[in-house]
Amino acid sequence: MKAGSIHPPEFPKSIPGHSQWLSGQGAGTWFSIDKTADKNHFLIRRFTPEGIKDCERIFKLQDNGTGFDIDQPYRFTHISHCSKCKIIQNDAIFTFYYVED
Repeated sequence: MKAGSIHPPEFPKSIPGHSQWLSGQGAGTWFSIDKTADKNHFLIRRFTPEGIKDCERIFKLQDNGTGFDIDQPYRFTHISHCSKCKIIQNDAIFTFYYVED
């Protein structure tokens, strides 16, 4: 299995240090999430295996009754893309949706 599909390639220096690898069938991607001024909106970026940014958008957290804490451990999971991202934290799934201007 080549690096970049199931197994992460070497961590690119061009992406945020807190980015996480999400493996995929053809190729995986790197994702990062950051706070914004609005507690329910987050900046999510997606990068190619080589570290080239291919998506940067503001996402809104869908309320699931638990409460996502960006300062606690989490991991991106499937299905995540430039319109919707899912994150698992403390056995809860959080869904983030792209906020159109």
